[in-house]
Amino acid sequence: MKLSTLSRIFPLLLLALSLAACASSEATYKNATMNFGAVQSVAVLPFENLTTDDDASARVRDTFMGMLLATEAMYVQPPGEVQRGIDRAGIPQPTQPPADKIQSIGKILGVDAVITGVLREYGQVRSGQTQANIISLSLQLMEVETGTVVWSGAATKGGITLSDRLFGGAGDPMNEVTKEAVNDLLDQLFQ
Repeated sequence: MKLSTLSRIFPLLLLALSLAACASSEATYKNATMNFGAVQSVAVLPFENLTTDDDASARVRDTFMGMLLATEAMYVQPPGEVQRGIDRAGIPQPTQPPADKIQSIGKILGVDAVITGVLREYGQVRSGQTQANIISLSLQLMEVETGTVVWSGAATKGGITLSDRLFGGAGDPMNEVTKEAVNDLLDQLFQ
């Protein structure tokens, strides 16, 4: 190959690799028999936090609740009401409630579904001198009649891209990475 041909192909290859490396959507489960149009109201329980940032799950939950409410697809119970429901239902570990507790909180709050989540990664990752923000989040939607999972999705956004490694850079700000992940999950939910 001639040098001029390589000089044209190399930037395209770098662009393709950097776009592929910066984000991923993971498998989504959606119950085919569930009428998602019937879900008019939802309670978002506190997310399980597997990160070292103690406040990360609360920040991500707030972002998710605000963005879900902005879709106007369903009413999202305020966090204080959800906490009241958790207390009244006697849920000792609200990040992983059993099916009977999902049913209880659904009756107490008058919601059609409950969303739980697991925040697996949140914050900066480093590789050599390069660093970038990353988030990895999984969510589940459970209908309250039976307490069973009718939808689940996951998203990982951010991280160190090839262009960050080659040319330096710190990736996107954490709030942008979080919004990208939440948008991806909302797209998966409303497909």
